[in-house]
Amino acid sequence: MKTVFLESHNIKNKFSGFGQFNYHLIRGLSQVKPEDLSIVLHAKNTEILKNEFGNTFEYRKYNSLSRHKPFRIKKKYDLWHCMNQNIKIEPFHNIPYLLTVHDIHFITEGSEGLQDKLKAKFREKLKRATAITYISEFAKKDTHANFEVPDIPEFVIHNGNTITDTKVPESYTPPVFPEKPFLYSIGDFSERKNFISLVEMLRLLPDYNLVLSGSNSSTYADSLRKKVAEYNLKERVLLTGKVEDTEKKFYLKHCEAFVFPSLREGFGIPPIEAMRYGKPVFISNNTSLPEIGGEHAFYWDHYDPEYMKEVFLNGMHAFHEKQTFYEQWYVDRAKSFNWVNTARDYLDVYHKILS
Repeated sequence: MKTVFLESHNIKNKFSGFGQFNYHLIRGLSQVKPEDLSIVLHAKNTEILKNEFGNTFEYRKYNSLSRHKPFRIKKKYDLWHCMNQNIKIEPFHNIPYLLTVHDIHFITEGSEGLQDKLKAKFREKLKRATAITYISEFAKKDTHANFEVPDIPEFVIHNGNTITDTKVPESYTPPVFPEKPFLYSIGDFSERKNFISLVEMLRLLPDYNLVLSGSNSSTYADSLRKKVAEYNLKERVLLTGKVEDTEKKFYLKHCEAFVFPSLREGFGIPPIEAMRYGKPVFISNNTSLPEIGGEHAFYWDHYDPEYMKEVFLNGMHAFHEKQTFYEQWYVDRAKSFNWVNTARDYLDVYHKILS
């Protein structure tokens, strides 16, 4: 029996994009894994995974020492799946190696010295790879535009939608409750997510509140709070911090629209989650987002507040004119991103490499 090792220790942080990817791919694999393939999960807390998945997988406990060359994992697995481009854990031996690339944001973020260091590490991964999967066509295109990619098999496999059960308990009230119709967005508070542009737009939309979820202890978050205070919007811009699933679902279900002016995405799961609730989505017309949003999302080409407001109001008018059509299209679009299908596609890649 062939054995595939999933370097999945990022599953420990389910609030992060990598944590979500790891968990939902593993969950999808648990539903379609063939009997003739053994899959090993690498995680800090293997007991939690064992309780959920039982004997479907084998388990190896994560040790942070394995990030360092002398202590790398020496077992020669038939295939090593590196589940994102930032992972520091590598196999000791030169064995078949599948690299999944989510994005290459590191080429523009942080100091020049840090960028150079991360670029060098990524080049090492590319040289090691037997095959590469990308989570979007854009991620593939961006990688080829900025790096010399070896002549090896490459595959684009979209992520699935993390929300399949849309129910929210009737009695549930979130800790932060918006009193008037509200717009919603979620993500880390970083320059890349561009949330300040939403605050600028909100000044021109007096009938709406804005709810923003995600880790907000950054320098960018401090800048956003200053803008909110400067514009006297403290009662209308509500920061929830990180949210659990029920809280997130509440905001997605009850928002008037989902707004996502990100400057750079490798994929973009949050707009898909909003579509699952039939909500109009307003997103940036850049990087992977048009690939994800499709023809009936509404797009911002730039971030002038007056322009953003006009796109929003025109989009909401179009949505309400044909609401039944839009709602059904969004739901169908969201359902087309399915983690079980994603898992099947990864299994196909595993088999191609192993054969």
